Amino acid sequence: MTTPRTTTGVRTVLFDEIGGPDVLTVHALDLAAPGPGEVLVRVEALGLNRAEALFRSGGYYYQPTLPGSRLGYEAAGTVEATGEGVTAFAVGDTVFTGPGIEMSTQGVYAERVVLPESALVPRPAEVDAVTGAAAWLTYTTAYGGMIETGGLRPGDHVLITGASSGVGTAAIQVARRIGAVPLATTRTEAKKKQLLDLGAEHVIVTHGKNTEDVVKETRQATGGQGVELIFDAIGGPGFRTLAEALVPDEGTVVAYGWLDPRPAELPRVAGLTIHFYANATLTTSPGGRRRSTAFLNQGLRDGTLRPPVAEVFDGLDRIQDAHRLMESNRHFGKIVVTL
Repeated sequence: MTTPRTTTGVRTVLFDEIGGPDVLTVHALDLAAPGPGEVLVRVEALGLNRAEALFRSGGYYYQPTLPGSRLGYEAAGTVEATGEGVTAFAVGDTVFTGPGIEMSTQGVYAERVVLPESALVPRPAEVDAVTGAAAWLTYTTAYGGMIETGGLRPGDHVLITGASSGVGTAAIQVARRIGAVPLATTRTEAKKKQLLDLGAEHVIVTHGKNTEDVVKETRQATGGQGVELIFDAIGGPGFRTLAEALVPDEGTVVAYGWLDPRPAELPRVAGLTIHFYANATLTTSPGGRRRSTAFLNQGLRDGTLRPPVAEVFDGLDRIQDAHRLMESNRHFGKIVVTL
């Protein structure tokens, strides 16, 4: 344990009302010393996630505490101090943040944060902060959703919807890493080559002048049999017909997102298994956190997991710009803010 002390003037992003990126403002706050079981982390880089835009705009599964809500799940940083009873981390350790964070009070958009020991996982020292900020949530979601929940196996085909998102790009690499075959959907032709370069076996364009039929293209790409797993970020009415792309009588759908806010229509497919996946279910349990962290860190070390970074913004003063880019859907991969 290090001797804790209050940190003054910590620049922190807050918002006082529901709204767009303009509601995010930077304040200088005093940060209490870490208490028992807590860790003070100096944040080096933040990774933006769609969940944070939903939380800021009131569309997430829980609501912010206003005024003065914090924001953010995911950061890469270094331990600066530890409270009484902390055993897993020491000063100087490099870490990811993420497991079990409640954003209103523990959001990580700040120069420094105090978090419970359980909200941190070790980051390999050789993994730089930008890569680290782009990695934890996306890869653990892909691992937990496809492998632990969906049962994806070597040789299986998986259809990944919304594949140009952070989790979607991670899912392509996670599938490849275990020897599965990833197929991907994307809204625009512009991102097709990038997904193929990342490792997608086949890419289906769902909007625009070159719109393709997802079920037809999936069956053709799999020799007529369909995929064993669908990893879906979209939901909505299209959820019903999507299941027709599965292998008959034994296919699985794992839904982890709701990019289409309209009600999802359940498919009428015999033998279908549907899971609704929340990453916290895996990463807040000791065993799930251990397995997902081991998978992530080994993949980062051996290079099989390489998070694509769309753009890096310098400083918390660019947080509004970073959120605007995230909501534009023009980017490919993760948006990172460095501190």
